[in-house]
Amino acid sequence: MTEQLSFPRQYARTQRFTLGAPRSFTVSPDGARTLFLRSSSGTDRAGALWVLDTDSGGERIAADPAVLLGGAEEKLSEEERARRERSREGGAGIVGYAVDAAVELAAFPLSGRLFTAELRAGTARELDVPGPVLDPRPSPDGRHVAYVADGALRVVGADGDGDRALAEPEAEGVTWGLAEFVAAEEMQRSRGYWWSPRSDRLLAARADDSPVRRWWIADPAEPGREPAEVAYPAAGTPNAEVRLFVLGLDGSRTEVEWDRARHPYLARVHWSAGGPPVLQVQSRDQRSQMVLAADPDTGRTTPLHAEEDPDWLELFPGVPAWTPDGRLVRIEDKAGVRSLVVGDRPRTGAQLHVQAVLDVGEEDVLVSASAGPEGPGDETGQVHVYRVDGYGAERVSDGPGVHSAVRSGDVTVLSSSSPERSGALVRVLRGGRQVAQIASHAARPVLTARPRLLTAGPRRIPAAVLLPTGYREQDGPLPVLMDPYGGPHARRVLAAQNAHLTSQWFADQGFAVVVADGRGTPGHGPAWEKAIAGDLAAVTLEDQVDALHALAGDHPLDVGRVAIRGWSYGGYLAALAVLRRPDVFHAGVAGAPVTDWRLYDTHYTERYLGMPQERPEVYARNSLVTDEGLSGAAETHRPLMIVHGLADDNVVVAHSLRLSSALLAAGRPHEVLPLSGVTHMTPQEQVAENLLLFQVDFLKRSLGMPRD
Repeated sequence: MTEQLSFPRQYARTQRFTLGAPRSFTVSPDGARTLFLRSSSGTDRAGALWVLDTDSGGERIAADPAVLLGGAEEKLSEEERARRERSREGGAGIVGYAVDAAVELAAFPLSGRLFTAELRAGTARELDVPGPVLDPRPSPDGRHVAYVADGALRVVGADGDGDRALAEPEAEGVTWGLAEFVAAEEMQRSRGYWWSPRSDRLLAARADDSPVRRWWIADPAEPGREPAEVAYPAAGTPNAEVRLFVLGLDGSRTEVEWDRARHPYLARVHWSAGGPPVLQVQSRDQRSQMVLAADPDTGRTTPLHAEEDPDWLELFPGVPAWTPDGRLVRIEDKAGVRSLVVGDRPRTGAQLHVQAVLDVGEEDVLVSASAGPEGPGDETGQVHVYRVDGYGAERVSDGPGVHSAVRSGDVTVLSSSSPERSGALVRVLRGGRQVAQIASHAARPVLTARPRLLTAGPRRIPAAVLLPTGYREQDGPLPVLMDPYGGPHARRVLAAQNAHLTSQWFADQGFAVVVADGRGTPGHGPAWEKAIAGDLAAVTLEDQVDALHALAGDHPLDVGRVAIRGWSYGGYLAALAVLRRPDVFHAGVAGAPVTDWRLYDTHYTERYLGMPQERPEVYARNSLVTDEGLSGAAETHRPLMIVHGLADDNVVVAHSLRLSSALLAAGRPHEVLPLSGVTHMTPQEQVAENLLLFQVDFLKRSLGMPRD
């Protein structure tokens, strides 16, 4: 990477500065080894598996994809491409791995083939099995490796012998051991099978997507190519049918029973030595969920905990789980506070807003959390790691920033991003004392983001304001660019340098950039998140307007020239803004926008809007393309650019095409930029670079700014 590169080219080439950064950490139970993935440089897409020796701090490569493939080009199956799209994985080489209980054997797929690495010996080998291989996982004792191929869950000896199928598809549309679409896309459950602690059997999900309606995604640039068939569960339509079985290595099979009619969603599965298998299941409306203990011998389940909520119930990473002595660990929303609960006892209070459980130890639980309603008031955008025991919560991370951790025993890998430093600092702590640091090869950005993090207006909306580098007060007010995501499950206002690099680049083009996390965004408490129930459009748009006006009093914002841009939910919000509030917003760029919620998936959409058959007026009010949705649009026309990848299987291009058709029918001028071959991600370097440049040119032209 050289300083001569422009930021758009550098940002695209480094995949948002993620290449070369260490990630996916695992610590061995004895604390002697830490595994992680990292590519060789800030422009190398091929991840390799590395091992850090905790005592010496030395690093060595455990598996190099270039060596294992003999220099051959990597080939991905369509199933693997889909898995990576669901996880937003843009890398190559080794992008994921699994280990045995001792962290001595690792397994991973590469080009559809199965490889293992002996971590003590430092050797890696291929196992000759049917492919293409998906999601291989060693048994806890390291004697077997399970994997999925052609929809079948198979197992092979770690020495490569004895390969066999434990369960095979009985019909078209059936898979064993894989997560169905909504589980992977919306529940953050990316896997579909789990080894028993004794390594003698597995829990395996059987997913049948034959009830799911089929969509076809064509590439208009290649009219001779057959369209891809996609099983897409749109709001109000059938989901895949998911069942769970205990599969023994001896060939036995027992179905796990629960009321699937009442709770059809299998959201979480946990199986550890602390107790029997645990399932978390949800009702379709997500207002009811159960935590169940399963008897692996009989398949019967016993309720452990039941929850109800008039709006919806959230799913959290790392829970439910058992403590080693058999107490249930979960996160609950109660009285406006999101708390950690161990057994029947809440362990945190209003000082913390718990977001995830990172590790469950013998005497404590490691969590990530932001400040709660009674916590510190000056921690906008910060996320910290806490150790919670019977006496309270102790902060593990230090300094302003966004922190995460992985732990085993007394060794913790702490990854810390700060507002001042590019990338994350990864430290290895033993007993709270730093013993090693894992190097990053990520590129250094050619610019430095200077966000001012604060809260705006009476609702204290978290916001970031970025001004051009070198801006002086005498330069006067600046055209404004609102740059939100603004919806559920994603925060933009973070105390991390890399989170604001693109916003800073836009600022350096002559804008005052405002990023606001309004109601509906995570990290600010249950009431904040659930304020959007039944009304995505009005609430999220109102908070963007309120943040803008509140900040204008103390910042050089020219509210007579305001643009807005966004992608996905942010794209929906951008289109919504220029259509319904042209008195505030004078131009917009809507990237991959959800314009008709009837075309988006079940688990996400129905959580906020209910079933379209039961609440058609709610869908119409929140849509951009229905008669009612467009009737809320003002007569004033504002410039709007709509951008969409034609290969997107998450927010399909039909959203943008329907919006364009509706705007055309209503006599509203607009521009459409189709991206051939691009999915919901934009990993292609030239596309990602030029997309930024096109947006700036459109915004300057629309706001009457000088163009280069």
